[in-house]
Amino acid sequence: MWDPAVYRRYGTERSRPFFDLVGRITTETPRAVVDLGCGPGELTRTLAGRWPGARITGIDSSPEMIEKASAEPGPVAFRLGDVNDWRPEPETDVVVTNAVLQWVPDHPALLVRWISSLPAGATLAMQVPGNFRNPGHRAVWDLAEGPLREELREDPVDDAAGYADLLLGAGATVDAWETEYVHLLPVEGPDHPVLRWMEGTALRPVRAALGDEEWTAFRAELAVRLTDAYPERHGLVAFPFRRIFVVASV
Repeated sequence: MWDPAVYRRYGTERSRPFFDLVGRITTETPRAVVDLGCGPGELTRTLAGRWPGARITGIDSSPEMIEKASAEPGPVAFRLGDVNDWRPEPETDVVVTNAVLQWVPDHPALLVRWISSLPAGATLAMQVPGNFRNPGHRAVWDLAEGPLREELREDPVDDAAGYADLLLGAGATVDAWETEYVHLLPVEGPDHPVLRWMEGTALRPVRAALGDEEWTAFRAELAVRLTDAYPERHGLVAFPFRRIFVVASV
């Protein structure tokens, strides 16, 4: 289960890659724009400002996220759906998928299918986190034992060059790059800020798999490791975060 309130912690930092991604899309007057994995919908709504004449749809597999997104009035439609089942319509000129495909085991095949199905002139823009080897994720992996590890994926994404090769092979024109942001997270309250960040995303499957006592113990040990890996300086914790971007056009 996704919790929109927990996910929206550090909203400014989480939204920055979305705007960097969309800023590289050159399409001027798309007929239809789809945001796959739209979450609570705030970022999807900004697309209506970018393309006021387009029909914009946000799709997410989480009922909680779609409920939150649909609660706000506006020109964007939101609906429940699985990215594995999605097919572009004939007028789909822009597809955005931001921080979603790392959750999808066979997403390279999806990317090829989508780019092969889009109309001429359309653009597919994707961003995935590339931080699975950072100290935080390594600590989660090291602490996970037995069946819990089966709920995690050690390194579920490719690098920018790998995605570029994949989509070039599918006939697209590709712009691919990587960025490492250094998020300066304020220390607020008793919990380490990187722990609070990870609770909104990477720790979801861990929390779902553990009982309350096991989760409390896991969280406490992870907090110790995160404090060592990401020390506080000047009331802030520096949290380097690598992101992988691809904008592919057909």
